[in-house]
Amino acid sequence: MRTSIATVSLSGNLTEKLKAIAAAGYTAVEIFEADFLSYAGTARDLRNLCADLGVKIAAWQPFRDFEGMTGKARAQCFHLARAKFDLMQEVGTDLMLICSNVSPASVGGIDRAAADFRELGDLAQSRGLRVGYEALAWGRHVSDYRDAWEVVRRANHPSIGLILDSFHLFARGLTVDAITAIPGDRIFLVQLADAPKLHLDSLSWSRHFRCFPGQGGLDVDGFMAAVAATGYEGYYSHEIFNDQFRAGSAPRTALDGMRSLIWLEDKLTSENSDIVRGPKLPPPANCRGVEFVEFAVDTEAGKRLGNLFAALGFRHSGRHVSKQVERWSQGAINLVINTERDGFAHSHHVTHGPGVCAIGMTVDNVADTMERAENLKAQSFRQPVAPGELEIPAIRGVGGSLLYFLEAKGPLAEVWDREFVATDAAETNAGLTRVDHINQSMLYDEMLSWGLFYTSIFNLSSAQQLDIADPSGLVQSQAIVSKDGAMRIALNGSMANRTLSARFLAEFFGAGVQHIAFETHDIFASVEAMRANGLDFLHIPANYYDDLEARYDLAPEVAKRLRDNQILYDRDGDGEFFQIYTRAFDDRFFFEVVERRNYNGFGAANAPIRLAAQSREARDVGVPQPVHQAS
Repeated sequence: MRTSIATVSLSGNLTEKLKAIAAAGYTAVEIFEADFLSYAGTARDLRNLCADLGVKIAAWQPFRDFEGMTGKARAQCFHLARAKFDLMQEVGTDLMLICSNVSPASVGGIDRAAADFRELGDLAQSRGLRVGYEALAWGRHVSDYRDAWEVVRRANHPSIGLILDSFHLFARGLTVDAITAIPGDRIFLVQLADAPKLHLDSLSWSRHFRCFPGQGGLDVDGFMAAVAATGYEGYYSHEIFNDQFRAGSAPRTALDGMRSLIWLEDKLTSENSDIVRGPKLPPPANCRGVEFVEFAVDTEAGKRLGNLFAALGFRHSGRHVSKQVERWSQGAINLVINTERDGFAHSHHVTHGPGVCAIGMTVDNVADTMERAENLKAQSFRQPVAPGELEIPAIRGVGGSLLYFLEAKGPLAEVWDREFVATDAAETNAGLTRVDHINQSMLYDEMLSWGLFYTSIFNLSSAQQLDIADPSGLVQSQAIVSKDGAMRIALNGSMANRTLSARFLAEFFGAGVQHIAFETHDIFASVEAMRANGLDFLHIPANYYDDLEARYDLAPEVAKRLRDNQILYDRDGDGEFFQIYTRAFDDRFFFEVVERRNYNGFGAANAPIRLAAQSREARDVGVPQPVHQAS
């Protein structure tokens, strides 16, 4: 696939954008004219900069309000076109993008527009240049790619071709069927953009909410397959207008865009091998569950964290053979306390303080998972291991933490036997069976990035994003889940700087794991055992339970048990969900215990209640406490 991106997609000045584009691995760029107008160098400087970076200038864009003009306005359009052609030749690109006219002074008519382009084509051809015509979803006379193609077809000029943009097509509710009838050599450029499905006018939708393929809800896959069926061999380029992208990190955004193109090409190759022949990656990794969660703490905090794990019913089941690392186990859950004074965990602790530094995931094939992750621009991680220790493959995850990969069989299934010495600690089981979900809090403008990271590498899908009411603002929550529920990750971010999620980021110095939920088959028995161990839970107001009884017509004995134990409850059809929260450890992270009865959600209806309770406790102690937004 020949890859490109428009400079309008990124933040920063033109030089910063081009460096980020080259570093991400794009082979070409569309220069957005406004970026050049504010550029301090000359056209020749820009040409040399792109050559030094190894990036070809695929197109110059946009030229607006051309076709259908009359009189002096038409003459001025051709005068301006000549000036832009001069500039293009100096810069070193041969393609100009013209978007359909939106001026109220323009006159409609396919033949009139075709005649304008035929004349412009002669001018372009004399200079060895080309012109591409794109239908804007809000174009005055041409807003449908089929009409734009008809203009190009009737112009019948080798220097006039079609530009297809996925967003403009789907914004008009059009189908991709007619694309397959267009000759591939008459398509001069293909622009790719996804978007969430919103009820907005197309212009506002376009200007603020476009995103990379895989981050929205449009059928970009179907669009790409239709384009590929034409035999098109040109650039696939991103043109993304998004407030988050233009305020965020240009290198991260560019990397996300390249990841989306690699993911899209691989997906299409797998599903349409007869028309798409890109490089074949290993399939998305199946996540079989969380094998372990590792906490980086100092010695004193490690003792207190061990006490908390014991109260939750975990048993101190092992000590590392050569490191200050403990294993705590219950059911299929393994929690690791790392108090080493050297290595990655120590560095993470120095940077962030006490918290989760790594997550171990069980996958079907570790080698395939690593190959796919690295091809999708994930950063692999390695550190020296002592003789006899396993080297567990890993990649960098949210906030610089690690994702380790293990298997159910073979050497990577033997980590506990090979690296840990079993203890004789007594069993203290409270009925917890597995990790139900993990919450990761991050800046709001990082959510799309990490969502794509998870769904492109792993066989996970995104649920609908939810807005959760925190007492100090809204928090956005995005669930990433596997089909069988073996892996659930909740991504949370907020643009309000006083929410408890935002305070967690400030306390933790960046994104990270804020909350871990454990599953039980009997939450009442589990809570009883934990209370007997001395564990205290988050206090929920009586008003919540009064409303709960009226809302769901609960049996009196069930309502009383919920109220007495501070357990939250939700219902979805025949499904029921029970949840309870611990208080925060060192004002950083906390735990949840859940019981699912044919219920797939996260208890989002209870989130405002829980958030208010945690905010109240934070005010009471005068210290902000972390909070999980998705459940």
